[in-house]
Amino acid sequence: MLRCAVALLLAALGLALPVAAIEPAQAQSPKSVLRYVPSGDLAILDPHWTGVYITRNYGYMIYDTLFALDNKLRPQPQMVDSWTVSDDKLVWDFRLRDQLAFHDGQKVRAADVVASLKRWGVRNDSYGQPLLATAAAIEVIDDNRFQITLKAPFPVLDALGTLTSPTPFILPERIALTDPYTQIKEAIGSGPYKMVMSEWQPGHQIVFEKNRDYVPRREPPLWATGGKEAKIDRVEWVYIPDPVTALQALASGEVDYWENVPSDYVSRLAKDSNIKLFPYPGSIGTMRFNQLHPPFDNIKMRQAVLSVVDQRDYMAAMAGDPSNWRICPSVYACDWEAPESGGAEALSGPRDYDKAKKLIAEAGYKGERIVLLDPADLPQLHAEALVTNDMLRRLGFNVDLVTAEWGTVIKRVNMREAPDQGGWNVFVTGFAAFDMIDPATNRSLRAGGIAGSPPGWPTDPQLEELRAAWFQAPDDARRKEIAGQIEKRAFEFVTYIPTGQYRNRGAYRTYLSGRFDAPISFLWNLEKRK
Repeated sequence: MLRCAVALLLAALGLALPVAAIEPAQAQSPKSVLRYVPSGDLAILDPHWTGVYITRNYGYMIYDTLFALDNKLRPQPQMVDSWTVSDDKLVWDFRLRDQLAFHDGQKVRAADVVASLKRWGVRNDSYGQPLLATAAAIEVIDDNRFQITLKAPFPVLDALGTLTSPTPFILPERIALTDPYTQIKEAIGSGPYKMVMSEWQPGHQIVFEKNRDYVPRREPPLWATGGKEAKIDRVEWVYIPDPVTALQALASGEVDYWENVPSDYVSRLAKDSNIKLFPYPGSIGTMRFNQLHPPFDNIKMRQAVLSVVDQRDYMAAMAGDPSNWRICPSVYACDWEAPESGGAEALSGPRDYDKAKKLIAEAGYKGERIVLLDPADLPQLHAEALVTNDMLRRLGFNVDLVTAEWGTVIKRVNMREAPDQGGWNVFVTGFAAFDMIDPATNRSLRAGGIAGSPPGWPTDPQLEELRAAWFQAPDDARRKEIAGQIEKRAFEFVTYIPTGQYRNRGAYRTYLSGRFDAPISFLWNLEKRK
């Protein structure tokens, strides 16, 4: 499996842009306020209910995790102080570290942890569901200790430290006991920042204040591990859907940090000595079908689309200059240095519209309306939707391109109703490369239906059996073999279609210091000197 950090290059076209009018920050010291432009609007507060990245990123602001991954993808303790495991690897005993407290002043107890893990496990279809299936018990020992007893060996620490969302954030027990399929509305964690609910303006602003009672770990920060020290008193997430406005706001100093810079604007920012550009690991474009409703409940319809998808078309539209992207004909993230040739024939072979149209005819498609969701405020995903729209129309589909902001798209994606009742047929998005490295982290390979798959809800017992076998494999050689079988079956069944691998960048004003390399824009340890 791919286990390496991705090296990124900086290249794109520049544009001259008009000045934007941004609402001024509230009257506080400039040194104590960070204005941050996130990639989208926060529409869902429940950190267990959805896998969307904006909710995960908000979660890291206010919640904490038991373990976290370092830059070698190794789990390191966070809320856990110490742990033991039995010789047969079936009994795991954990002790929480001292001075853990929720934002409401209540001590973090093992009961909070157990309730949170059980709720998260139901909704997390990467590590969570198989952990619950393998666990004989997850139980409280005392206020500071909890225990996980397994029926068979399982990578427990990888599960507790996963970056894959929904992330196993720890909530107060009374909130974690909420039904996993009912969204929580409170935002009470034990992390380095608190959400100021009274100042939350959906579609515009989210405000966080420093949690002065938070006790960071002593280790230096490394990815999601180590000390999370809130050095800025107030963080304002300012949602700016128009990238032109966001860029000029950063250039003028109206905002301090832009999470997701479209490739077209990199050259413009690279010339500004007051701005620092930085790379993230790459992302994988994905196209998903709603398999609960016609016409893509028919495997031939999905195979027809797969037979014509050309990743070069997608990447040229989504990432521009060829230095910003690469072909990746696999269900797993590719190494940037590996050659583009080879890979799965389903994506690397000749594109065949005649074959596709034959499959469509065999499927019995009669011109039914197909709802394609278009997140217009995210430039890469908007381009992905437009390429998909053109391709589906060339296949003769009756496409209804529904354009909306990301928050609205995400709400609709989670709806299981038929497309003519508010649902959808086709959805495009992107996943971080570190979320696509193997069968455990790649949620898009799940095929467990409504209870065991992300939106799209495919059902394929063969894929699920292979995935279970991967978790139980005795060594890496056997896991690699099973991973290959999973890829072959995934392209036969078409759980989803990868549309290519592209580079991501963020940018911030140079008066900010303390940022450390990580695959997510973690905002702790930052200082503002202006």
